[in-house]
Amino acid sequence: MDNASLAGLDLLTSSVVVLDAQGGIRYANAAAEDLFKTSLRSLSNHKLADLFVNGQELQNLFDQAMDYQFADKRQDLILERAGHEPLQVHTIFTVLDNPDMPVLIEMRENVQQIKQDREERMLDHSQANKELIRNLAHEIKNPLGGIRGAAQLLELELPERDAKELREYTQVIIKEADRLQTLVDRLLAPHRLPHNVGDVNIHEVCERVRSLMVAEFPRGLTLERDYDLSIPDFRGDLEQLIQSVLNIAHNAAQALAERIEVGDARLIFKTRIMRQVTIAKVRYRLALDLHIIDNGPGIPSDIVDRIFFPLVSGREGGSGLGLTLAQTFVQQHLGVIECDSRPGTTDFRILIPLP
Repeated sequence: MDNASLAGLDLLTSSVVVLDAQGGIRYANAAAEDLFKTSLRSLSNHKLADLFVNGQELQNLFDQAMDYQFADKRQDLILERAGHEPLQVHTIFTVLDNPDMPVLIEMRENVQQIKQDREERMLDHSQANKELIRNLAHEIKNPLGGIRGAAQLLELELPERDAKELREYTQVIIKEADRLQTLVDRLLAPHRLPHNVGDVNIHEVCERVRSLMVAEFPRGLTLERDYDLSIPDFRGDLEQLIQSVLNIAHNAAQALAERIEVGDARLIFKTRIMRQVTIAKVRYRLALDLHIIDNGPGIPSDIVDRIFFPLVSGREGGSGLGLTLAQTFVQQHLGVIECDSRPGTTDFRILIPLP
């Protein structure tokens, strides 16, 4: 393999690594540098197997190639790296007729499997959080009523001469108990509300939310539509879906506060049909693909993986319940909400199976 051939590998979108007879990296194309988050100059000082905690599997395949046990071999691997998420890759080992660079490895990241694993983890966490919140809310609810009642009785028993001064303290107890009661009720709301199923048109949902957003943000925020009008109606709870989309849109508008002041804030409602979609390990032939996209600053990296957890908020004063409620309602429709965020673009994606 000459230099011209190696340079041609940079045009490939899949990652390619060429090894010498000792398993050392002699060449890595641009896609491989991106996959490993390391430059060729740094990679060339290492054996490929040494880059991974479980690199022995790679080493075994390399040894088999050097023993001419195969001409080429395909295998799916999960490669673990210290301080990074595991790489799930489909590998193709090819034996070359070149004693200096005898083995070429092509790696393609298994994006679909990664997505499914992420969804599975999110659903597991969501279910665990629901149980925790439900139990915790009930445990808080009972003593909270007792505290409020005791404060009211105490207020009635205050000496007349000190009643005005001391009532200030009893009122603090009562008001704080009421505030906590409201929070508990909001935590329990998704589990209490009845599921009113009927025919739902997703564009009716989007237009209802859009009209509410226009009323609340009449200036500085542009709301754009990008609809696929061929999407069929489906069975669902109209009010729950409106609340889910509204919570996401409202969060986006709050993140866009600075851009709204400038006048260039943008929020896009985009609908499409997805085919052959896997949601929570179930394969569906068709699914609604609804995107709510804003041009805000993006979600802070330290919470982006936890934004659907209860009481996690990216802004001061936020309750951290809006996205949790939205995810719960969408999951009740057998769907899921995903998020892709970077500075300048945040894309919330709602996937719901269609008939």
